[in-house]
Amino acid sequence: MFSGPQDYTKLDLKRFEGHKDEVNCVAFSPDFQILVTGCDDERVRIFNANTGLFISRLKGHEGAVKAVAVSPNSRYIASGSYDKTVRLWRTATAQCLDILKGHKKSVEVVVFSPDSAQLCSGSWDRTAILWDVEDGSIIKVLSGHTSLVQSIAFSADREFIATGSWDFTVRVWAAKAHSAFPDVRVLEGHCGNIHAVTFSKDGMLASGSWDKSIRLWNPKVGRCLHVCRGHMGWVQALAFSPDGTYLASSSDDESVKVWDVVNGQCISTLEGQTDQAQHCSFTPGGALVASGSAMTTLALT
Repeated sequence: MFSGPQDYTKLDLKRFEGHKDEVNCVAFSPDFQILVTGCDDERVRIFNANTGLFISRLKGHEGAVKAVAVSPNSRYIASGSYDKTVRLWRTATAQCLDILKGHKKSVEVVVFSPDSAQLCSGSWDRTAILWDVEDGSIIKVLSGHTSLVQSIAFSADREFIATGSWDFTVRVWAAKAHSAFPDVRVLEGHCGNIHAVTFSKDGMLASGSWDKSIRLWNPKVGRCLHVCRGHMGWVQALAFSPDGTYLASSSDDESVKVWDVVNGQCISTLEGQTDQAQHCSFTPGGALVASGSAMTTLALT
């Protein structure tokens, strides 16, 4: 059973340095052994997450790197750039395996499917593209949003893909042929840009917005279960605990909050040295990690 948020204490603070410009994005490997960063300097860097030591630099993009992701099997790294491309890299060798072309504007988010076989990217061109990792081909173009696609998530069973947009809506797409589900369901209710979406292992969907709220959804029927309010700033990132009973949110109000998903109530607010927290996630063991600007990592357990 996942330990309660009341047990959280700050454990460590690490610095990951080396980029020559503003860091836009960070991602951890599933085992939290490596940290990947993307920067306006057109580079992707890989660090040892435990020691903070630099491992390798990935070069090739011709524009700012806006998004990075590590595949669930840790074999691949994906990066999305202002140059309109997605690059697929081999983690072990830092080799560029493929350059995925299809977006017409800057790529702002990249996410792997749970089985590492597919990759989904979102762009300022208002679309998300589902790619085959093996051969780099386009499986499907997800069209319908009327503004930037800022966030993407796959459900654990790979049945659904959620996309969050600056058009204030979340769209839930059927990733496979699904007789009981429409091709896409539009979830409305936010009144600000949606910056984060994530699924729990049981299929609950959470969305975080610049309207300072978080919404918990039943995506299969399109029903909002709870509206979580309490942040004083934009919600930047979300993560469910391993057992799906808690949701963590990071905000530019310099806090990370933990919510009970059963009733939507905030049960813990973590403050102090979280002013740059643009990312939060849970380790398999239940520790909560918040990081920002790739300069600081706040580990809580």
